[in-house]
Amino acid sequence: MARIGGRNAWIAVPAGILCGAVVGALVWLSLPMLPVTAAWVGDTLRNATAPQPSATPQRTPAQTAADGGAIDCRTLYSDDLWNELTWRPGSLLGQSLGPPATTATSFADAAAPDVLVTCTWRFDTGGIVTTLSKVDPDAASIAEAALSGDGFSCHAAGLATVCARTQGSVREEHTLRDGLWLVSVETQWHPDDYGSRLDRTVWG
Repeated sequence: MARIGGRNAWIAVPAGILCGAVVGALVWLSLPMLPVTAAWVGDTLRNATAPQPSATPQRTPAQTAADGGAIDCRTLYSDDLWNELTWRPGSLLGQSLGPPATTATSFADAAAPDVLVTCTWRFDTGGIVTTLSKVDPDAASIAEAALSGDGFSCHAAGLATVCARTQGSVREEHTLRDGLWLVSVETQWHPDDYGSRLDRTVWG
């Protein structure tokens, strides 16, 4: 057999033995991982073939209120509106059970609201106060007449009665539906479609 030029048997043989020893050591060190690897492969295959549970539908604040559940400010806002409010310069949120900030005091007295949550937003310029309350379902039937008398423009939006009024830098919006009253008072800053976006989150 012809020898390959430049190969030295005195170096090749020990190097081959050393490489074999390294490979053997690596195989020996990997033995404890064989059960873990087998379990991981098995879990992966089982998860791939197992039926996936369906996501639990998110409940609206209106549904939560109907069941007597607690409501906080975060649940009133969609993610995009929440981000818009929290990123406003100087944004500061206070949560309470304070009464609605409406100037329609006659209607507020007649409706006798049971406040679920009041969210008071303060910004470098302006602010927004939003209150969700339980009211008698009949309150919606008197809302249009009572609020129209205070200069609000009212209309039916599906199952809801919606009234709004803008005076100077203050916009006030009311929505009554299913025994709930949502009222917002916006000062200086008026986010686009603030009232209708809240309505979609509260009632779906």
